[in-house]
Amino acid sequence: MSIRPIDVARTDGGPQWVEAVATPSGVEVWWDEPRPHEGGRRCVVRRLPDGSRTDALPAGWNARNRVIEYGGRSWRPLPGGGIVFTNWADQRLYRLDGPLREDGPAPITPEGLSRYADLYLPPGRDEVWAVRETGDVRDLVAVPLDGGPLRIIVRAQHFLMNPRISPGGRYISWIGWDHPNMPWDGTELCVAPLGQDGTAGEHRVVAGGPRESVVQAEWRDDASLYAATDPTGWWNVHLVHVDGSPGKNLTPMELEFGGAAWKPGMTYFAVAEGGSLAAVYGTADRRRLGVLDPETGELREIGGDATHWSSTVSVAGGRAAAVRATPYTPLEVTLVDLGDGAQEVVSAPKPLPDRGLLPTPEAVTIDGVHAHLYPPSGAQSGPAPYVIFVHGGPTGHLPIVLDLEIAYFTSRGIGVAVVNYGGSTGYGRAYRERLRHQWGVVDVQDCAKVARGLVELGRADAAKLAIRGGSAGGWTTVAALVHSDVFAGGVAHYAITDPESWAAETHDFESRYLDGLVGPLPETRQRYSERSPLLNAFRASGPCLMLHGLEDAIVDVGQAERFTAELDRHGKEWALLTFPGEQHGWRREETIVAVLEAELAFYGLIFGIETPGVPPLTLKGRV
Repeated sequence: MSIRPIDVARTDGGPQWVEAVATPSGVEVWWDEPRPHEGGRRCVVRRLPDGSRTDALPAGWNARNRVIEYGGRSWRPLPGGGIVFTNWADQRLYRLDGPLREDGPAPITPEGLSRYADLYLPPGRDEVWAVRETGDVRDLVAVPLDGGPLRIIVRAQHFLMNPRISPGGRYISWIGWDHPNMPWDGTELCVAPLGQDGTAGEHRVVAGGPRESVVQAEWRDDASLYAATDPTGWWNVHLVHVDGSPGKNLTPMELEFGGAAWKPGMTYFAVAEGGSLAAVYGTADRRRLGVLDPETGELREIGGDATHWSSTVSVAGGRAAAVRATPYTPLEVTLVDLGDGAQEVVSAPKPLPDRGLLPTPEAVTIDGVHAHLYPPSGAQSGPAPYVIFVHGGPTGHLPIVLDLEIAYFTSRGIGVAVVNYGGSTGYGRAYRERLRHQWGVVDVQDCAKVARGLVELGRADAAKLAIRGGSAGGWTTVAALVHSDVFAGGVAHYAITDPESWAAETHDFESRYLDGLVGPLPETRQRYSERSPLLNAFRASGPCLMLHGLEDAIVDVGQAERFTAELDRHGKEWALLTFPGEQHGWRREETIVAVLEAELAFYGLIFGIETPGVPPLTLKGRV
């Protein structure tokens, strides 16, 4: 018995944003969730205090946006049960009042090329604030909820996020940064007076800088803010004063209270009514939920047995709404009592396979590299085939959670090792910056170290090792194939295969990312050439399966097409599957099923194992 592809597709992804709302009858919880069976749309769900759940968006409406292509916070609940949200089809902001109305959502922004994200409802104002993106220009705007003319609040740095108004309405704060920095390199926490006309005056930087990353800030009072920032090398919660007087690190410990801001709108902590903070913190091996007393510094864990809490938390009525997971339960929206830690799962249950089909993960460190091992199911007579899973980013990590994509392979006798290589978040800035100017070197070496370590431990078969990943993880996959001899083959989902051409053709947000990962151009062009999988395709140690969406605006499908053409030219084996309607990542049920089946068939070919029940895959190239 094994896990089916459709099981994976129907539990794929998880809630992304949550919000708790206090009402006279109790706490409401709102969240958005993926619907692979509905074309991959994200639907906002409302859970009432009586336990009933209802979709807050009509069928066909998709609460997503394309700001910096990855999107950001896409909705907020309105008083009285309405909602304001961004719609994927046209990227406009819409308002829908009360329960689902026959006349449907009404647009409140004009038609055009602008996109909106990181939605925020400033108290006492009948408007929504948002980051507006028009081409490569971003500003903070106020959008009247009645659809009136927009007002520009701030034009400052090239990238902006986290707009907030002070309790007395005197100030506005935001986080900004400029090229070539990425938000985990260095950002600025800015504060400016808010004029009578609703626009910001001249701002001052109260935290952050070129080598300090502020990822969230919330007002404590009109004179100070709480900020998740990393001057110590770890994202801790700091008290920051508007007047520039010395602040204080409230959590001086080697734990992360923040993360990589790939999507504007992430929240790692929330300020409760009594002044305490509900905070998500920990390492990539375990993310906890706790309550921080900012006066005493006491941090009390209330996360229970969860091994992971996502980067979204909201508080109301003495409870926190957050998203938890364990190795045996999926990402679930959960209400947690800030006092006694009592938990209540409020999202709808997902159908899960038998517990016996799920692997038990193990966090390990092999030769200084962090990894999570998922052993194959069933009795093994000897070393097993193993696949190295490489996360994207590369500034990111994979947590220990129930992942049916992993279980799909382990239930078929293939072990999985998730490698949080140097450059990953969750282990402090020093570990993150091991990848600085070393992308294509450190990530490849770390994946090879873990693979060889598994062989030395007698757990993996040296002749049956593969590597796979998506986006930047796809880059590491193809780079490992051409720059090492460890792997019998690789599976690359929407992969970067040539860094110089990708830097020239990708979107604005990541267009200078490689300055830090490889080096600035044109000064370090030789480095780009030496590391390029495309230019070194003739060295491939085994076949490669490439998988790519045809609407991908982050990594163009041409990256896959050019790489497979080079493999073919040098007599290497390959296959390329493309998917209409898919962007950077898989969202449709039928795509997820097709991708999993193709990947399993590929492992069957390179490992010489049976893969019954999946369509055969044909490799092109050398016979």
